[in-house]
Amino acid sequence: MFHVGPALPDTVDFFSNYRCKLHFIDVFSALPLITAEDAAPTLAHQFEELLQLPPHTRFDICLFWDVFNYLDSAAISAFLGVLRPHLKASTMAHAFSVHNLKAPQSSHVYGISQMDILSYKSRQAALPGYAPHSQMALKELLHGFTVERSVLLPDSRLELLLQAKR
Repeated sequence: MFHVGPALPDTVDFFSNYRCKLHFIDVFSALPLITAEDAAPTLAHQFEELLQLPPHTRFDICLFWDVFNYLDSAAISAFLGVLRPHLKASTMAHAFSVHNLKAPQSSHVYGISQMDILSYKSRQAALPGYAPHSQMALKELLHGFTVERSVLLPDSRLELLLQAKR
């Protein structure tokens, strides 16, 4: 299981009931990334250094939470390019996006407390680089995934269920 962000105790407790390896990588702590137009190799290198995944690691589940709201298109491409070798054809993923580009920045760190209940706590400070993508733009940027389902939440966020493409 690949979890973008800091490990909340609820999430660790939840997954302790299953036989699995957990990879918590706090991409948010690396923000803002160097995203100059000619920085594509630099972006990929930044993500390789940040993720440091063993070569044979393959994920069944990726919890992206709202990370795509903080990455520009080049950063999303680099991030997914580095992550791609670690996905299976059956990999499922979860992410939050926005329905309205004027939606305010989320101030939460997310986790899982039960099979059908997400947990969250407040972030200590606002994160740099908040620039969400429209739903259509994000679908195109998530070139390694298909959006299987999207649900509009009351706060104008979209909850996305993703399936890896092979």
